[in-house]
Amino acid sequence: MTAIAVSIYFISGGFETKPNLKRLFLESKMVSDQPPVIFIHGVLGSKLRHKETGEEGWFSSPWNLLFDEFRHLTLEFDPESLAVISNAYEPYELAGDIIGKDFYGNIIKTLVDYGGYKHAEVGQKVNPSQKNLYTFLYDWRQDNVISAGQLADMVDQIREDYDDPLLKVDIVAHSMGGLITRYYMRYGRLDVTNDNDFPVNMYGGDRVHRVILLGTPNLGSLEMLNTFIDGLKLGLKRINAETLVTMPSLYQLLPHPLNNWIVTAAGKPLDRDLFDINTWRSFQWAIFDPKVRERIASEFASQQEADKYLAALEKFFDKTIERARRFVWSLTVPLPENHPALIVFGGDCHLTPARIIVEEVEGKSLVRMHPEQITQPMENVDYEALLLEPGDLTVTKASLLGRNVLDPSVPRHKYSFFPLDHAVLLCEKHNSLTGNISFQDNLLNALLIRD
Repeated sequence: MTAIAVSIYFISGGFETKPNLKRLFLESKMVSDQPPVIFIHGVLGSKLRHKETGEEGWFSSPWNLLFDEFRHLTLEFDPESLAVISNAYEPYELAGDIIGKDFYGNIIKTLVDYGGYKHAEVGQKVNPSQKNLYTFLYDWRQDNVISAGQLADMVDQIREDYDDPLLKVDIVAHSMGGLITRYYMRYGRLDVTNDNDFPVNMYGGDRVHRVILLGTPNLGSLEMLNTFIDGLKLGLKRINAETLVTMPSLYQLLPHPLNNWIVTAAGKPLDRDLFDINTWRSFQWAIFDPKVRERIASEFASQQEADKYLAALEKFFDKTIERARRFVWSLTVPLPENHPALIVFGGDCHLTPARIIVEEVEGKSLVRMHPEQITQPMENVDYEALLLEPGDLTVTKASLLGRNVLDPSVPRHKYSFFPLDHAVLLCEKHNSLTGNISFQDNLLNALLIRD
């Protein structure tokens, strides 16, 4: 180190520029009269195990993630009622550190080591004079309305555990967990996805103190559409479309109808309804892809049995995607004036899928998800800007903020009500957000600050 560099080093106090969480929250750690915190994971965020054998079915080992297609996670449904049949797997703990990715260990460590929170279990009496931390585990494959109802049960039980019928909780939710939280705040256990009436009752809103969302796709994620089309890449294998389409929650991550999600090669919007089964059929996406149908048929003893299952699966798809349409709309209708405001964290430094392009080639309409796929580019069209927007590789900044356009100077769409308190934007990818030191610093500040 040169003499000049040494001088700069000591003048600046050293090269350490990260917040010292231990020092920042030393006094706050000793303060005990704080609302309990519930942490809610996102999609793929809980481990699943077989209810009878205890065998892990999701996130069990690096080998498992590298070489398994996870076909055993396919949800069974009744071919007549189209309702999901109770499955063999249950969530039992948060997904941890596997193949170099720490999904949620960082956020729990932050809350416990620096925030002074203590792990607590639902159904057990607690010491109300200490800061308590709960984890809401749910089967991330199931309909988010079901998960919201389970969250309502959990919060009501915590009130009983505290012996305080007026207790309010703080919620910290990652990704899809934020959608579950927002639905719970508006409707509690009420299922409003059976019709187009969305009677807000603020059941959960009356029971929460602060709500912090991290990387939540508040107006959906185009990456989910790409996943339905190509499957979910994991190591050397994929979770294929025929498995993914049996999971109702994933449909509810699709881009909100307010989004301009599909355009021509000239950049002009196309009038296509993503929540209409005929759109999927016309583009041969997911279960309408001949290769997928061939894979499904290969699992049956006869073509007749395969055709019967495919017909039922199409009906299930139609019903589930219509419920998803209503689910995403249910989160954007206006709220009463006394609604809790949302604190939002997320990334805006990585180019993230925002649209797909339909390119006409030799009379065929071909879908392009990436700029390099364009075979007949038009002059003066920036395909990277057209297809991609700043975000965290999974959720665009616009969706994070509940907006249908990136430009913050454009007024919010009149049909997109999003009660934002404030947002903190980070340079992180979706699955790395919880490890960001600025997130951890601001998270503790938001939770521990006095009104």
